[in-house]
Amino acid sequence: MRRVITLAAVLIGLVLAGSPATAATQPLPVPYNFLPSAILGGMPDANAPGTNDWTCKPSAAHPRPVVLVHGTAGNQSTNWQTYGPLLKNNGYCVFALTYGALSAPYPINALGGMASMRTSAVQLKEFADRVRAATGAAKVDLIGHSQGTLMPAYYLKFLGGASKVHNYISLAPLWHGTEILPPQLAEALGMKSSAVPVCEACGEMDPGSSFIKEIREGGVAVPGVRYTNIMTKYDELVRPYTSGSEVGMTNIVLQDRCAIDYSEHFEIAADRNATLYVLNALDPAHPRPIVCTLSLPFVGAL
Repeated sequence: MRRVITLAAVLIGLVLAGSPATAATQPLPVPYNFLPSAILGGMPDANAPGTNDWTCKPSAAHPRPVVLVHGTAGNQSTNWQTYGPLLKNNGYCVFALTYGALSAPYPINALGGMASMRTSAVQLKEFADRVRAATGAAKVDLIGHSQGTLMPAYYLKFLGGASKVHNYISLAPLWHGTEILPPQLAEALGMKSSAVPVCEACGEMDPGSSFIKEIREGGVAVPGVRYTNIMTKYDELVRPYTSGSEVGMTNIVLQDRCAIDYSEHFEIAADRNATLYVLNALDPAHPRPIVCTLSLPFVGAL
């Protein structure tokens, strides 16, 4: 009987000892649908799964932490329900911030990207410096969506970010700007197409804005940074979608390789096909095959 009890105790000990390790190695679920995940995604001060583990140390295989930069009206949680767990599962230290939020009660303060992009770029600089200090990394990789593809350019060009960023990967970029309000509608409302109430950054995205002119003067790309632009022909907010194409950068249109990808401006931030391009841009030494998968607007993979 004593042997039976001893054997049982040993087995229980092994199970208990093994449970945490088993749980720790379980990959996080990765959703490939933007709108449902964003709606269920979380509060403005919440973290997307896999992000903002300030004890994370980059590995030799992935020596740079990844900073996720959301789009207009997004935040650190809602915008990154796909890329947070995806990158964590692939061995990256992943961080995300909410920038440009209004000083207002919830849910208004959940909407980031409303302030001037010049102000938001300062917030990105401070966040990237905090990430570098916590991880010990000299540089970070950036992944941005929508406004998060344009605002960081100010950080790189004017706030010292050029020496602190290696990869700059853009989902639905707008290097040439986009008309937020069609001229006819702006005229009917008695306002400039570049003037959008509440959202100062929105007006700065107008092709004729001083912000766009400042970013484009002398060239958009800064030396030493690897740029990758991922666009969709079905982008309803970046018009034309080719505004995301820029000289001196790698320019990718999803439909050139996958005709059944109907991702639009929002779903591209959760699109399975786009994630393959992103992973390849982060780790070009170990490319993954681009497998074409059906993706529907807003809801992505079914």
